[in-house]
Amino acid sequence: MSDLVVSLPSDSGLRGAVGDVDGVEFVEWDLDGPAPRQHFDIVVPPYWGGARQLSSLSGVATRLVQWQSIGYNGVAKHLPEGTPLANAATVHEGSTAELALALTLAAQRGIPQFVRDCDAEHWQLRSLPSLADRRVLLVGYGGVAQAIEARLAGFEVEITRIARSAREQQNLAGETVQVRGFDALHESLSAAEIVMLAVPLTDETRGLIDAAALAALPDGALIVNVARGPVVDTDALVAELQAGRLRAALDVTDPEPLPAGHPLWSAPNTLITPHVGGDSSAMLPRMSALILRQIAHLQHGEAPENLVLGAWS
Repeated sequence: MSDLVVSLPSDSGLRGAVGDVDGVEFVEWDLDGPAPRQHFDIVVPPYWGGARQLSSLSGVATRLVQWQSIGYNGVAKHLPEGTPLANAATVHEGSTAELALALTLAAQRGIPQFVRDCDAEHWQLRSLPSLADRRVLLVGYGGVAQAIEARLAGFEVEITRIARSAREQQNLAGETVQVRGFDALHESLSAAEIVMLAVPLTDETRGLIDAAALAALPDGALIVNVARGPVVDTDALVAELQAGRLRAALDVTDPEPLPAGHPLWSAPNTLITPHVGGDSSAMLPRMSALILRQIAHLQHGEAPENLVLGAWS
């Protein structure tokens, strides 16, 4: 049996983290020039660079593309037709959930203003809303939302879950929970004090949180977005923020990167981080573990995990 040929991006740390594997030839390639081989068993594109870089695979026989993000919106139009692609489920859920919780706590407990007060050496007492006893709505109930729910377990909140289809499902604690469908979105929003968005970007979720959805929220509600920027109608959100009716903590925006001068930057009660949810020290070991599992699957004649585009044969 010939060796598997696996390409890894340079300067990512993946080559060192993956190490040497019997029966595997590793090649460094950033998809930024001619392919160093005409056949790859697994291609791992750089984490940053977007979907357009996948056009470099045109004419290159590729058994599997291992994407480094969970989300893969926009990938299909650049990926050569028929090329299987796996996403990075199991890699980013924990870090993204951590940031969602950090954003929520920071917004609830006024941390941004306290940081400004600290810079100004200004002692100002404030009474602020707790996370405890709040009604939290999880919009989306995939891996990230379930990881968020697990991290909320000790915060004494009331959780409602909503996703594309209504169902009963086990959460990470092994409990059977109720998940409502999108048809109950506005009703669920009307009862929510904190809304945490963790849905993939699809035709159905683009603009899901539009002006009408935002209007359904009670005064003072907090929107936390760790999904994708276009899930929210930015203009409608800005209008609510500028009116002082809603609050926002956003790791993703539309447009992105958010340009200087955009009204989101100066909107009151708004906290923004630059799409760093999954990009933490947890990424490298989890990504390398996924790559090693994919190599083992192929070596044993098994289908890869996390296949989201293309068919495996």
